[in-house]
Amino acid sequence: MKFRMDLFLGTFIVNANCCAAIYWLGLTVKGSSVGWNQTHHCKLLDWLAPDQSQLCRRNLELMHSIVQAAKLTKNTCQKTFNDMRWNCSSVEKAPRFTPDLAKGTRESAFVFSLAAALVSHSIGRACSSGELPSCSCAPAPAEQAGPDFIWGGCGDNLRYGLQMGSAFSDAPMRNSRSGSQAFRLMHLHNNAVGRQALIDAQETKCKCHGVSGSCSVKTCWKGLHDINHIAMDLKSKYLSATKVIHRHVGTRKQLVPKELNVRPVRESELVYLVSSPDYCTHNEKHGSLGTQDRQCNKTSNDSGSCNLMCCGRGYNAYTERIVERCQCKYHWCCYVTCKRCERTVERYICK
Repeated sequence: MKFRMDLFLGTFIVNANCCAAIYWLGLTVKGSSVGWNQTHHCKLLDWLAPDQSQLCRRNLELMHSIVQAAKLTKNTCQKTFNDMRWNCSSVEKAPRFTPDLAKGTRESAFVFSLAAALVSHSIGRACSSGELPSCSCAPAPAEQAGPDFIWGGCGDNLRYGLQMGSAFSDAPMRNSRSGSQAFRLMHLHNNAVGRQALIDAQETKCKCHGVSGSCSVKTCWKGLHDINHIAMDLKSKYLSATKVIHRHVGTRKQLVPKELNVRPVRESELVYLVSSPDYCTHNEKHGSLGTQDRQCNKTSNDSGSCNLMCCGRGYNAYTERIVERCQCKYHWCCYVTCKRCERTVERYICK
């Protein structure tokens, strides 16, 4: 019995260290209820890394953006994977992660990259909205303005977001206590992939000026893309992620593809160390909740189809009556009237 307890404790410590960099996602539990105007608030989450706590104490005004990023990471991850066997529901357990996020898996690669992207996104957006006294709008882009527009407006401050976001996200991985070197290199790489996806997602936004909206003059600025766009980009990288091993290359150890005939790892792709289960059945050891009772799409051929979601076990059908507003009309001035409509839909859940 003593051997098993030692094994359990050892596994817990390893797993805990491996995902230390995203313990801050647990700020969603208590972080919204405090003002973040006193340094003792930085002790709210005991498992913040020392460097993260220090950044908190020195930059209290950033914490509202970081709490917002934690919420967005959880919600966006679950929305992005709601049609997959692994649906990111385990992220809600932060900071007490299950093995699907604590063992260097493909899933942990996605969550780390998304969290790193969104903390920088939230800070950059907060700068341009005037929420942070330490930053403001982004400087005008260095590239030449087009013949039909001028640079102006208030762009999202991506530079400041990346600076402070990377300082916060990467801090635990700079500490040798945060798991093995292989895990730390993996997570630092995936954090960088997330931030690069954010950089690549910049878009030019414009506002027209002129008589009666003629757009004779156009002012443009660089803004950050929609969060869902960034998440879908990272999901595609998740689906094509590369399994790596930690071995000597020359005089130092690096992450290299496990299959030696595979091309070298690119800076734009996610990497993982441990293969994932198929997530078909419940298995606590692997962090799999299984897909029993999950809703599926009978007519689809993608990952949310009943064939794939239910792993060949079949599905049950049931009908549901939905009541909703319909045939709405706007009346001058100023109210809307709607009728109450009912319809019956057929749902399918995995056996």
